[in-house]
Parts: sequence; structure tokens; C-alpha cells
Amino acid sequence: MTTQNAIRWPEKYLPGTGDNFVSNEVIVQGVTAAQVWPYLTDTSTWETYYDNITDVSFPDGDGPVLKDGVTFTFVPVGFPAVRTQHARVVEYAAPAAATPGRLSWTAEQDGTPEERLDVLHAWLVEDLPGSRVRVLTQETQIGRPAAELARQSPDPMLNGHQAWLTGLIEAASGGPAGR
Repeated sequence: MTTQNAIRWPEKYLPGTGDNFVSNEVIVQGVTAAQVWPYLTDTSTWETYYDNITDVSFPDGDGPVLKDGVTFTFVPVGFPAVRTQHARVVEYAAPAAATPGRLSWTAEQDGTPEERLDVLHAWLVEDLPGSRVRVLTQETQIGRPAAELARQSPDPMLNGHQAWLTGLIEAASGGPAGR
């Protein structure tokens, strides 16, 4: 029997306690965590494989590579109620032998109480037996814009994150996902 690793959740963002939660995962052969990690953590690559994020910037002069404590902003595309996000990396651990890579950030959207959004977006990247890699991404959102997203069908966050995973694997493998 094999046990897979899980996201570490701060109490505030426990899945099912916010206004929206999505979970996406891919497991594919022929690519490693070490190949995936740079495309996930180097924000200068995001727009080359994922269409739903633009205008990534680093107000404190850090970046474009994410690490513990780095603050950055970005604009999600395709979510009308969601505007510029102000983010901070709260967990960063590169993958190593028998240890998954972990990346998570909190993000907030300012505005009136009806416009505010508070998010934790987490990633887990790990090598599995049989030359496979597993990439899990989960996000908890709190606020009215999140509740509005959760009521939509099809779910734009679920589909957006799946597109991110597909693009990430394609970028890391140099071709279509699952090759």
C-alpha cells in the first residue's frame, strides 16, 4: 500500500470551511518533480503555459522566482469578480529525495466588504514509484467573490486550475501532458 502526501492547511483555510474550495491533481509518467518545480516557482514562466494569470510583479524587488516570504501581485483572468491579488509565500520547500515539494501562498483582494477575497493556494509536487510525478493543487477562498465563483457551473476555479496543471506538465515535459 502507498500513502500519498497531503497539503498542510492553516486552521483559517481548512477545506470546506470557506466560501469556495477546489482540488486538482495530475499523476503522469515521464516527468520528474525536479523538472516541474522550476516552472511552478519561476513566475516568469507562468504566462507561457497558463492563460489565466497576467501582470505578475514583485513590489519589494524580489522575484521572479518564489521563495519563503516573497510578496507578489498578479491579476487572475476570466474571473470578473476577482481583481489584482496581493500574495505572500507562506510555505516553500523544494522537492528532494523522498520529500515532496511544497509551495503555498496567501492572497488578498482589497475593496469593500462585498469585494474582499482571502485565499490560500497550495501546491504539492512529488515523485512516485514507476517514474511518475504527482502534482496536487488546492485552494480555499473566503469572501463574497469566492461564494459567487462556487455557485457557477461549470466551476471556473476547478477548470482554471486544471488548465494550470495541464500547462505545467506540458511545459516541464516539453510536450503534451502524459507523454
